[in-house]
Amino acid sequence: MEEYLIIIVRTIFLYAVILFIFRVMGKREIGELSLLDLVVFIMIAEMAVLAIEEPKSELVNTLLPMGVLMLIQITTAFLSIKSKKFRELVDGKPTVLISHGKIDEKAMRQQRYNFDDLLLQLREKDVSNVADVEFAILEPSGTLSVIKKSENKGEGSLTLPLILDGIIQQNHLEMIGKNEFWLRKRLREKEYHNLEEISFCSFQNGQFYVDLQDK
Repeated sequence: MEEYLIIIVRTIFLYAVILFIFRVMGKREIGELSLLDLVVFIMIAEMAVLAIEEPKSELVNTLLPMGVLMLIQITTAFLSIKSKKFRELVDGKPTVLISHGKIDEKAMRQQRYNFDDLLLQLREKDVSNVADVEFAILEPSGTLSVIKKSENKGEGSLTLPLILDGIIQQNHLEMIGKNEFWLRKRLREKEYHNLEEISFCSFQNGQFYVDLQDK
């Protein structure tokens, strides 16, 4: 009876600890978890299960590695915010599978993504015909972002970041048929002379959205 009571108390205590750890690590939807987030969550859950199944083991042997994993996740999240290169290394980066209505088979092979996967996710987006798709972008989370041709009216209607953390996104410029000279010229006209001070810049429906880095 005493052992069952210990198991119940441990379960409630570890439940509270895990809730606290996940709250500290930040709010993200399950579908938006990065690979690192998923690994951390699985490891923490496994440690909690082992601690419950072995009521005679010291709780510190479970709480210490949980705390270490929490610190690792918080540190990597901070580095991801500060460095786009580190973010792409940990989370990966979006992959364009369909561009201007043309399927990129090479990109699909690189992502180990087959046509069944593509058609399935297109159907989930209520797209029954590939010919109706202007852009399809496979996000790092594994979800597929779809822009239909009917939605892509006018210049620059696809919202893509042209500058992230002060770095020009050349591949996104190519996707909207522009170049770096055009971008710099247009931003200079709007009194943005130092692109390194821009944290985010996009171009949609002929309009720029620019957010400067915090001073």
